[in-house]
Amino acid sequence: MTLTLDLLRHGQTELGGGFRGSIDDNLTTAGWQQMQTATCGRADWDAVISSPLRRCADFAFELARQLNRPLVLEPAFRELHFGDWEGRSAAELMQDEADALGRFWDDPYTFTPPGAEPLADFESRVLSILAGLQQQRSGQHLLLVTHGGVMRLLLAKARGLAPQALLQVQVEHAQLSRLRCEPGGVLYECPC
Repeated sequence: MTLTLDLLRHGQTELGGGFRGSIDDNLTTAGWQQMQTATCGRADWDAVISSPLRRCADFAFELARQLNRPLVLEPAFRELHFGDWEGRSAAELMQDEADALGRFWDDPYTFTPPGAEPLADFESRVLSILAGLQQQRSGQHLLLVTHGGVMRLLLAKARGLAPQALLQVQVEHAQLSRLRCEPGGVLYECPC
C-alpha cells in the first residue's frame, strides 16, 4: 500500500544560508511566515514527522498542535553534516577551498568535505527510516518537515536522476513537494 509524503523544507534561518548541516539555529520571522504560507489551509495530514533541529521542529510542533495531529521527531531526517564546512558559505569556500568545493558540486558521492558525513551514509539513514515509515504507516498521508539535503535526495530518487545530479535539484525555503512511496522503496513525485 502507498504512503503519501509531503516534504516541507524549513524557512529562512537566523544565521542565513551556506552549509547549515547540524547547526541548530532558529527560523527568522520571515522564515516562520514562509512555512505558514506553505501550509495555510492544509489539514489533510495524519501526522507530522520532523527533523529534531529547531529550524524544523519548532514549526512542526506548532503546526501539529494547531491541527491536533501527532508529532514524531525523527533524527534520521536531520540535514547532512558538512564537517569543517558547517556554517560557511560557498563564497567563503571559494576563497580557500575552491577545488574541493568544485569536486563536491561535481559529484557529492565521491567527494566528502573534510570531517563531513559521507553522502552514501546520509542516503542510507534517510532511505532506511523512510522504508520503515512506508511499512508502518502505509495508507497514511504524512507531512515531513525537513531540510534541503533530505528533500534533494528524495526528489532526485523520485525523478530517477543519477547520483551526480543530486545538487542540481532546486529546493527553496518552505518548498512543499509531494511523494508517493511504494513498497520496495519506489518513489514517485506527485503534484501537491
